[in-house]
Formats: sequence, structure tokens, C-alpha cells
Amino acid sequence: MPGKVNTQTGSHQEPQRTSMVSLNVDMDFIKSIPGILLIAEFVCGLLVWPLIASTPYYLYPAYGWVMFVSVTLWILSFVLLIVLLLRFHQSLPSVPWPLVLLGFYAVAAVLYLTAFITNAASVPYIFRGNLGASAFFGIVMTLLYTASSFFAYVGWRGEGGNAAASTVPV
Repeated sequence: MPGKVNTQTGSHQEPQRTSMVSLNVDMDFIKSIPGILLIAEFVCGLLVWPLIASTPYYLYPAYGWVMFVSVTLWILSFVLLIVLLLRFHQSLPSVPWPLVLLGFYAVAAVLYLTAFITNAASVPYIFRGNLGASAFFGIVMTLLYTASSFFAYVGWRGEGGNAAASTVPV
């Protein structure tokens, strides 16, 4: 019967497989002190630059620096959060992650300190409105990045307790 003839010639065809990317979230990192600090940096950083952007900050040249620091560090903190949360850092074992974290947090703390001083010194009528609130969150961000610097230093030196030593990527 011609309708029942198999026309395949020789090779065995495998079923097509769909590529699934499995995202493995590091729940231990979220529960650790460095993880909580990084999430707090992301959230508080999200408060600093919109508070400035909602005012006529362009009238005060000093706020250009504050906007640059706050937006840049907010984006970099978001990228770092994703890298650590999804364990992408494990794909790059040749990168000295404890040292990278220490450098990032230390530089971020210094930059935010300069941004806070610039912001606070430029607020017309001492801490008024959104610019005053952005100055407050600027010092909060400075303290958060300083605390993260401490935990990154402890992790880099290898002298930490369980929370700091177990959450800094190796």
C-alpha cells in the first residue's frame, strides 16, 4: 500500500529540545547582612536621585555631581545585586570577588560622602523639600556603603564571622 510506506531515509531524528535557562536565586545571600545591605542600598538609592530629579536641580550646578553619583551607583548596585543574587560571579572564578567588592564599596562610600556634602551644602534654606530629603538619604547611603565596605573588608581578610565570610563570593 503506497499510503503506508515510510519515506525516511536512514538517520534517526531526535526530538527538538527547548533551551531552558534555570535561574538559581541565592536565598542565603538575601538573608545575610551583606545581602540586606545591598538591597537597602538599591532601595535607598532609588530614593536619592528621583528626589533630586523632581526639582529644578539644573539651576544648581552642584547637583549635577550628586545626580551623577546617585544614578551611577544605583545602576552599579543593581547590577551587583543581580550578579550576586543569581550567582553569576561563580561563572568568573578568576575574578578576585572579595577584592572587587571591597574596592566597589569603598569607592562608593567616598563618592556618596562627597555627594552628600555637596547636596547638603547646596540646599537652599537648610534642608527644605525634596533636596533636603535627598541630602538625608545621601548620608544614609554613605553609611550603608561604609557598612558594606566593612563586611567586604572582613570577607577579603578572611577574618569574618559566619554571615560575612559565607556571603562574600569566593
